[in-house]
Amino acid sequence: MTAPEIYVLFPGTAREALGFYAKIFGGDLTLHSYQDFSRTDGPADAIAHGVLSGVVAVAGADAATGEKSVRMEGAMLSLLGAAEPAVLHEWFDKLADGGRIVDPLAQKPWGASDGQVIDRHGLHWLLGYEAAK
Repeated sequence: MTAPEIYVLFPGTAREALGFYAKIFGGDLTLHSYQDFSRTDGPADAIAHGVLSGVVAVAGADAATGEKSVRMEGAMLSLLGAAEPAVLHEWFDKLADGGRIVDPLAQKPWGASDGQVIDRHGLHWLLGYEAAK
């Protein structure tokens, strides 16, 4: 069974945003321009399709003419238990650079550690892990 993958329409910042995520999470980044796909509904050098594959997968494009771009309301991208605690803390700090921490990544009263951050590109992330036993 496959899981849903986030596909984000960016407001002309797909190259920057997907590159930002590649620097944080690693993996392989593939970018295709509107020109590569012979599309004329956006600037030739805009990203028509981009994919970051690896430990964290994110795909997206620059919104075509008339399309709305990303606006996260009532949803978060969950990376709960997706890596070792030290790695999750590193990712959290990098996502917070230029973004906004909603809730610091720290131990909570129930024993687990989690936190929320909205990155500089508008994506809302939830990162966390269970306490070591």
